[in-house]
Amino acid sequence: MTRIVIVGAAAAGLAATEELRRSGFDGAITLVGEEPHAPYDRPPLSKQALDGSWDAARLRLRSDSDLAVLNATFLSGRRAVAADAAHRTVTLDGGEELAYDGLVIATGVKPLRVDGDGLLTLRTLEDAERLRSRLQPGARVIIVGAGFLGTELAAAAATRGCKVTLLDSCNSLLARLGSPISRHVASLHAAHGVDVHSRVRVTHVDAAGAELADGEYLAADVVVACTGSVATTWWLEGSGIPLDDGVLCAADCSATPGIVAAGDVARWFNPAYGRLMRVEHRTNATQQGAHAARTLLAELDGGRGDAYFSVPYAWSHQFDTRIQLHGVVLDSDDTEIVAGSEADGSFIVAHREQDRLVGIIGVNAALRDLRPWQQQVYAEAALLTAPVG
Repeated sequence: MTRIVIVGAAAAGLAATEELRRSGFDGAITLVGEEPHAPYDRPPLSKQALDGSWDAARLRLRSDSDLAVLNATFLSGRRAVAADAAHRTVTLDGGEELAYDGLVIATGVKPLRVDGDGLLTLRTLEDAERLRSRLQPGARVIIVGAGFLGTELAAAAATRGCKVTLLDSCNSLLARLGSPISRHVASLHAAHGVDVHSRVRVTHVDAAGAELADGEYLAADVVVACTGSVATTWWLEGSGIPLDDGVLCAADCSATPGIVAAGDVARWFNPAYGRLMRVEHRTNATQQGAHAARTLLAELDGGRGDAYFSVPYAWSHQFDTRIQLHGVVLDSDDTEIVAGSEADGSFIVAHREQDRLVGIIGVNAALRDLRPWQQQVYAEAALLTAPVG
């Protein structure tokens, strides 16, 4: 294996590149990135990049000198449009074909499209810059979708003095995290002037506002769609690479001979939970990118990679509140406050599945209080034995 192509130049792709060099691979590495930037961090786009505390330079994951040491070819502003697993080629938007011996797919996700003219989304640095310029004091801002991204944007806009309306079809904000979290986040946003509409159906939305199913019309100066995302696999249709809500991988992150996937786009068998998972979290992107690279190198040596055992971790900052998630959480309301209290604004919520602790969420929780529960989540994940797919 002398030529490795990595498609996707964000956290997962960069981590794969660095791990290849760290592990002694001295062949050619080509990193293809759709955006015209060096690799940068995405989570701050909905936080520090919007409130203006971080500029584009601070978002960068590595300096120019750090990237130069990798001795890789960076094709920025180029998009992969097709792949052929049998012939081991990737086709770029200009028609150029890249031949490879090993391929790392790290193309992440794209925002789900919402019908309506002039709607904004947040995924790229350009999106954040465009949105920040529109979030002026007094601006009427409608955000459709109340997951992590929607609630973080609402907090950022309200902090900048905007009049924010948050619309969601679920019963409450961050509904999948359970009632205690939902109640706390709802009260937090209400205290900062965010007008929250839960259990609503939007019948029409565009840059001028949103019409609800009950006939109410909400006018706006800015409308942002935060209704979820989809794995960026359109370019892999007909490639011979298995697809199913992402790139379908075995436990070692291998998709098919010579091809691995990592980050938001990878759907792999996670032995920690005995199921197929696709995790859209920043820390997973880095860890899985490095693991996928090691799997590819193991194949070079005629072997097979180790299973990628992952206990997800995510975080969110909203106003003065920090939310941390370890493990997985359920879509049910099977939750329990195990430390602290909602009244104090600092507490820990446990999520269980068939009496097994599978995840915890800390709200403004001190590390000393959070750590024992975090350790239990990891310990119980390690106890699960499951066939490696």
